[in-house]
Amino acid sequence: MKQILINTFRGAALAGVILTAGCQKVLKETPRSTFTPQYFQTQNGVLGGLTALYAHLRNIYGNAYYWNMCQCGTDETTWGQSGGSGSNFQAQDYSVTGVHPTPTLSDAGQLWGNTFPYINTANGVIQYAATAGVAKSYIAEARFFRAFDYFLLVQTFGGVPLDLGSGRLQFNTSTIRGSVRDSVSIVYTKAIFPDLNAAVTDLPSTRRVTGAVTKQVAQLFLAKAYLTYGWWLENPNSIPSYPVESGTPRKDPDGHDPAYYYQQAYNIAVNAIQNPGIYGLQPTYYDVNVATNDYNNECMLYSDHTQSSTQYNVSDLGYGAGGTPDNWSGWFQTWSYPSITSSNSPTAWVSVNSVQRAAEQWGGRPWVRNAPTIEVFTKTFADKTNDSRYDGTFTSVYRCNMKEAGLPGTTLYNANLMPITEGSAVLSFLPADVSGIDYSNSTYKSSVGAGVLPGRADFVISPSAFNRIVYPGLWKLGPYRTDNNGGLGSPNAGSTRPNTGAKFSELFFIAAEAAVKGATTTAGYDAKSLINVIRARAGKWKYSNANRAAFVADNSAAMVAATPATITVGYILAERSREYYGEGYRFYDLVRTQRFGKDGQEGYDYGTYTVGGIAYTDHTPVKNTRTITPQLYLQPIPQGQIDAMEASDAAKKAYQNPGYY
Repeated sequence: MKQILINTFRGAALAGVILTAGCQKVLKETPRSTFTPQYFQTQNGVLGGLTALYAHLRNIYGNAYYWNMCQCGTDETTWGQSGGSGSNFQAQDYSVTGVHPTPTLSDAGQLWGNTFPYINTANGVIQYAATAGVAKSYIAEARFFRAFDYFLLVQTFGGVPLDLGSGRLQFNTSTIRGSVRDSVSIVYTKAIFPDLNAAVTDLPSTRRVTGAVTKQVAQLFLAKAYLTYGWWLENPNSIPSYPVESGTPRKDPDGHDPAYYYQQAYNIAVNAIQNPGIYGLQPTYYDVNVATNDYNNECMLYSDHTQSSTQYNVSDLGYGAGGTPDNWSGWFQTWSYPSITSSNSPTAWVSVNSVQRAAEQWGGRPWVRNAPTIEVFTKTFADKTNDSRYDGTFTSVYRCNMKEAGLPGTTLYNANLMPITEGSAVLSFLPADVSGIDYSNSTYKSSVGAGVLPGRADFVISPSAFNRIVYPGLWKLGPYRTDNNGGLGSPNAGSTRPNTGAKFSELFFIAAEAAVKGATTTAGYDAKSLINVIRARAGKWKYSNANRAAFVADNSAAMVAATPATITVGYILAERSREYYGEGYRFYDLVRTQRFGKDGQEGYDYGTYTVGGIAYTDHTPVKNTRTITPQLYLQPIPQGQIDAMEASDAAKKAYQNPGYY
């Protein structure tokens, strides 16, 4: 019987777009009613299909619910004050008794529904583009995206269908409502690896248009896919996979063992490092993430947005509704900092909002759906002096923006009723616990439960007092606009910044992890040397976010000296968290290395965390334990997919991942 994912295929008809000539940051998109084989046999059809593939990155990178699936439940992120009461945020966290992902309460459906229509588009380009007389590199772009989507899917759900209705990896026009899942090994060896190898061969090292994929982008994903598949084949913790493979479980169809794939991952990653093309490492971590330096050469793949046009941004520039294709993932772990108040009287507390919502990278729109764990600040980012990555990740000091907000006067009064002015620190999240903080608020009225230290005009909160409602903001994902005109701008709109999904720096981590897993290394590219390149860069400062001022320091030597002699997988994961905190990597990192929800792995805990409660004044850290069984390494197939299939109840049950019936 022919198979089709009918509920996702219908969306493909809306994805048609046309690529304009020349290099520009946002591809021009013109909706089409449908894609047909005949359309893909024309040059405009090929270009239209490719532009649709780039456009669909906005449905993934920047989608806040997909971000929640990738972050919540890891050692980086838990549910926040506005994400409670049996919500999908608590479900993805696995720490609330009786609440966990289900086919109807899971954010993984964001990925399922936003990939299969575009896999079919890629199928059409690959199958028919040769007739249009386009260069092989155009077909290679489509092969990259087909592999990209399947790689995300297989890591999230296990085996998925390669046949969408007209045959394996064929463009589908059928409307039959059924589906059969291929095994994990088949998805990798018949789709992901062949497509990415072809992309590496046929893609140039320079971009066809701004933001287009290149040979090095394909190398990064191929190396990462080989690394991930090597772990899957090895299966050191006996994690179940689905669908169950016939014959010998986890046997590679091509006859290779895990060591082969670790070596391939290492070789390809090192080759890309040595032959970077247009890519490279930025001089400082701040340079990587500061919005004024977006589109830098470390960013290899991103979903694009613009403030210059609502049409090309495909989202309102003044107000975001909170959904695809907005770039709104930064909202979820932004706390309600506009609740901060100061006094406009030097003798009595007369509240005024001294830190107001702003379209600046330190601020943005607060939804408080997620929160960081306390261990992020006490363990992951323990070194806040030498390592610039804490300062380059979080907003740790909130400053008075009374001028932008149009407040009258020039002076307000804050902790200890001391005066503050425009730009003064109003609330500081301290880098470490200190004694003597008065959280009683009996004299000075902190509206967010912050404390007072003698002689300080700013309210303060120490790391052990961080809770689910007040915590350092995620600076690196904050918005940036050049049209604020001296005011607060449009903080309620989705971010018009690109949302980066792949960085050149990850090649160093991939190669290092493969080396730890046994790959034979070349001189100068052993695991420690690779990690030290990243750590040395992290020791270089050019700016202090906490002080909002230039700050030049080179702590590279101290950073390298602190690197352990023996690099373990756990240490690589800790470094990856410092480098990519909050960027949507963590779920896949922990699942790949089979540490999801596990404590005591090489001294690192991934299943327990501490955080305060949901009230502003609740500063008592509570230990939480996540219950993540091996079956939960796979996310549930969305209920909408199951319901749309024409199949028996038994077949539908067999289609779903175990544990989610």
